[in-house]
Amino acid sequence: MLLDRPAQALVILVLEAAVGYPQALYRIVRHPVVWIGALIVVLEGTLNTGSAVAPRAKGCLLLIVLMLVAGGAGALLQWAADSSTMALVVALIASTAMLAQRSLHDHVAAVLLPLQVGEIAKAREAVSRIVGRDTATLDPEGISTAAIESLSESFCDGVVAPAFWFLVAGFPGLFLCKAINTADSIIGHKDDRYRAFGWAAARADDLVNLVPARIAGLLICVAGPGGLVTMFRDAHRHASPNGGWPEAAMAGVLSRQLGGPVSYDGEPALRATLGIGSRPDVASLRSALSVYWRSCGLMWLIVAGMTWLR
Repeated sequence: MLLDRPAQALVILVLEAAVGYPQALYRIVRHPVVWIGALIVVLEGTLNTGSAVAPRAKGCLLLIVLMLVAGGAGALLQWAADSSTMALVVALIASTAMLAQRSLHDHVAAVLLPLQVGEIAKAREAVSRIVGRDTATLDPEGISTAAIESLSESFCDGVVAPAFWFLVAGFPGLFLCKAINTADSIIGHKDDRYRAFGWAAARADDLVNLVPARIAGLLICVAGPGGLVTMFRDAHRHASPNGGWPEAAMAGVLSRQLGGPVSYDGEPALRATLGIGSRPDVASLRSALSVYWRSCGLMWLIVAGMTWLR
């Protein structure tokens, strides 16, 4: 093989960070996540009905079908990549779409830029694209908090987890990770429609991110010293078994307090706080982006070291 798996992972990481997913390509063929989402919507509309079959069982069936499709596509790509150098190059380029280093930065930077010049309405609109909470009345501190929390948690979901599962299981692992994460984001909600039906997707996502979340938190702690104590002290306070690790780490690194009360669709939600200090401000958001890129760079170095050791 021209490149071993860690070297392939490094190529994907660096290429995606440099180029991202071109908008011209998105306009022509959309994005693999859009395709996965469309399949989930079709399956959900077909299965999540008022039949006698238990919603949790039907949600399990959706997840099985989704994993067969995604895993099968990844296995086919793996076979092609193992058979031809040209196919490997195409596969590596295509796989950059499964990571979100560049797009995550761009979405958070789109919040930071108007916030820095006092354009609060534009910052609220930008942050509403990356968080599920109500944003219409958020002040600059609330906007900064929401953006930092999304950046921290998505560092695991959109960067560390796909890279981890590619290293573990190649293209099938990468595709399965992204499919499960997408399923959780669409049907893994605790509302009346999805509480039972989305159970399997939510639990599978918890499992997929179990190790990557801890790795993401440690990377943040190393990239911006000072978060280790906060991470181990406060991570368990988060409602998610995984989301608290990178968020608490970022709170500690920034010496700011994340979490706290928010609202969803007008309904208040009480959340535990992570970290000690004042609420994040615009400077905190700018610092969080810097910590994020240092964390990505540290991950590249680790993957490069794995390549050298092999």
